[in-house]
Amino acid sequence: MATTDEVIAKTAPSRLIDHNLIDREIESLCDGMVRYEKRPARRRDGSVADGLFNAWIVLNNPKQYNSYTTDMVKALILAFRRASVDREVNAVVFTGVGDKAFCTGGNTKEYAEYYAGNPQEYRQYMRLFNDMVSSILGCDKPVVCRVNGMRIGGGQEIGMACDFTIAQDLGNFGQAGPKHGSAAIGGATDFLPVMIGCEQATVSGTLCEPFSAHKAARLGIVTDVVPALKLDGRFTPNPTVITDRMLDEYGRIVHGEFKTGAAYKEGLAMIKGGEIDLKLLDEKVEDLCAKLLETFPECMTKSLEELRKPKLDAWNKNRENSRAWLALNMMNEARAGFRAFNEGTRETGREIDFVKLRQGLAKGIPWSEELVESLMPGARK
Repeated sequence: MATTDEVIAKTAPSRLIDHNLIDREIESLCDGMVRYEKRPARRRDGSVADGLFNAWIVLNNPKQYNSYTTDMVKALILAFRRASVDREVNAVVFTGVGDKAFCTGGNTKEYAEYYAGNPQEYRQYMRLFNDMVSSILGCDKPVVCRVNGMRIGGGQEIGMACDFTIAQDLGNFGQAGPKHGSAAIGGATDFLPVMIGCEQATVSGTLCEPFSAHKAARLGIVTDVVPALKLDGRFTPNPTVITDRMLDEYGRIVHGEFKTGAAYKEGLAMIKGGEIDLKLLDEKVEDLCAKLLETFPECMTKSLEELRKPKLDAWNKNRENSRAWLALNMMNEARAGFRAFNEGTRETGREIDFVKLRQGLAKGIPWSEELVESLMPGARK
């Protein structure tokens, strides 16, 4: 009886059709701000599976916390398609450079300086954004979000479009919408109610308060969490977070909540004095990819297609209407919010005076350039 290797050598076609849309390197599309790497796939015993790979799609904009520009969005669409059609790829690992952020969403500098006040342009940008999210949800390979730091705003949305999330526990999760002139309708309002329930989705999508990786795991949007802080050479759980179930001063059970007051400041000092090491994160990601490797590939793809349906159904119902609203919103609240974030400083803050805006709107004042200028952080009296 012939071995599998002999069967492969005898029956493999001499020519395979290329199903990619372009033949250029992904990095060339955005000055290297999105990397596409094929890393050898490994079995669960650590041995290399010859000829098989995991595709790593890496956001490479660390100076702006791996926020994505328009060119990066285009590159991501093509990167996920490339991984999807690559016969050698087992799984996709979606991550960012460094240990500060996986992704903080769209690039607010580009939003403020180009798209603010240009709804017709932002509408076209949102076509690309929608295609990016859909390319993740439609990938024929399992997608693992490797959360190496913050996953905020649009970063949270593209992260939740993935099938699995492995996070280092210093990372924060959450939305930015109503705090910065938008609504989390680029996926969060679709995915969060499905994944964590309506009430907690409302808390995240409206109050925009970041929460810990431990809370994200408790809520159900993280597969696993590993420590990244090393103190005296030993890995230590995030010292700013309550990692054990306990009662707070009101008798409530808490887990994954941030500590308060002096305890929180003490934890920050410990982080500052320690070392960040993502070794355990990489090991956990590799372990998950190895488990995915030892499955039937077509059965895996079909299972993913079915399991993604709740997210896909919500996403497909709303994405075009959301695109239109977000474009029009660039004429008023987004125009003010993105500019405030882009032009503000640590001293002035990066948010408008929400009370003054509400007071003006209550008196019926119209949106105008003069109103937007008066709302900028530096304009406050």
